[in-house]
Amino acid sequence: MDPILIGKAITTPDGGPVHLLPALGNRHGLVAGATGTGKTVTLTTLAEGFSRLGVPVFMADVKGDVAGLAMPGEIGEALRERAARIGVPDYAGEASPVVFWDLFGVSGHPVRTTVSEMGPTLLARILELNDTQAGVLDIVFKLADDRGLLLLDLDDLRALLGLVAEERKAVSSEYGLVSAPSVAAIQRAVLRLEQDGGAPFFGEPALALDDLMRTRTDGRGVIGILAADRLILKPRLYATFLLWLLSQLFETLPEVGDLDKPRLVFVFDEAHLLFGDAPAALQQRIEQVVRLVRSKGVGVYFCSQFPDDVPQAVLGQLGNRVQHALRAYTPRDQKAVRTAAQTFVPNPALDVAAAISTLKTGEALVSMLQAGGAPAPVERTLIAPPRCRMGAITEAERARVRAGSPVGAKYDAPVNRESAAERLAQRAQAATTAGDAPPAKSRDADEAEGGLEQKLNEFLFGTKRRQGAVQAAGKQAVRSITNRIVRNLLGGIGRR
Repeated sequence: MDPILIGKAITTPDGGPVHLLPALGNRHGLVAGATGTGKTVTLTTLAEGFSRLGVPVFMADVKGDVAGLAMPGEIGEALRERAARIGVPDYAGEASPVVFWDLFGVSGHPVRTTVSEMGPTLLARILELNDTQAGVLDIVFKLADDRGLLLLDLDDLRALLGLVAEERKAVSSEYGLVSAPSVAAIQRAVLRLEQDGGAPFFGEPALALDDLMRTRTDGRGVIGILAADRLILKPRLYATFLLWLLSQLFETLPEVGDLDKPRLVFVFDEAHLLFGDAPAALQQRIEQVVRLVRSKGVGVYFCSQFPDDVPQAVLGQLGNRVQHALRAYTPRDQKAVRTAAQTFVPNPALDVAAAISTLKTGEALVSMLQAGGAPAPVERTLIAPPRCRMGAITEAERARVRAGSPVGAKYDAPVNRESAAERLAQRAQAATTAGDAPPAKSRDADEAEGGLEQKLNEFLFGTKRRQGAVQAAGKQAVRSITNRIVRNLLGGIGRR
């Protein structure tokens, strides 16, 4: 299988081509460099190369210029000269097969997952919860499982939080202490996420990984491009989504060992957002996934400004390296230059630390894995130009690409099936209806009430065999009056 041409070595005048071997594409990589030094061009060159080999690619488009992969480039004289100098065969403008995705559903097909699939750990990071609040969120998920309530969207999560608040004492005794302030803090965090536009990310139809691993009928790998220009403004949501996606690949795909080419290449732009404030447990999880996901046939390529944006434990797993220029203006920059120089296999003909600060736009220090897995000595390299448009596309062009997408009918319309929110609402409605209606009388109650009325009538008015209280009282009153009259009469007679 033909290797991917990265560029031409210019360390010495007789330098040859620099390639990435497809069989080692799943050994991961790093593309680093300051803003404006050509990282995006390198990423698009890599994406085009993998796509031509039939390898699907998924990458984020932070600035909007990666979308140019969907359109053929306009090849000017400067690009032709560059391609001829590097030795790019049959160089001409060419579009790649592209599917646009967007968490907000604006610039691409909606990307969704369910609250359950996201899980309490990653969701707690999106909501920026502390350890105590994250523990309460664990209880919410456990309660939903025990009661058979589906957590699909944020309405379901809000309904479960309301249930926990309502039954807080019972839940605390069964699952662990749940405080009212913690529940309220989670509810406020969910509200903030909704206000930030994160609600559309949770729901159905959830993203199927097979739709990220498509190939076209001509054998080209489809490049999935995530519109991240708005998403990057919510760095935790951006980083957690990509980490969730990488974790899903790791947990879902079967072991395949070493293949002749990767099954999928995953490009993580702005990698510092992933590691910046991640707790230790989450960093350990990231390291584990990066280390083991290559056996699933997935190659992960991080892109950031400085190599030390990536922790050493992860950096050591990245075999294919491309380092664009760094400007050593500050102590931080100088340290980054030293770190970058130390990560390369030395080349006697090249002063790496000095070269990093003098690289021109479109040049990079490159070290790719050789056959057998050993890294090649670093070479100053002129990066091959991509065949696509190097820049943004228009809204009309984006709409045209979306109209021809093979997955639009599947994802564009949301589905809202019965889940926790609906079931709890039905239960509340049933309880309200039962409370408004008068209590139904049973037959026994009717009979008891009828018997009591009959006994009362008999007591007051009597029966055929005996007189009632009213009759007795009447007779007593007549007798009393009669006696009084008789006494008056007899008294009058005695006075005469």
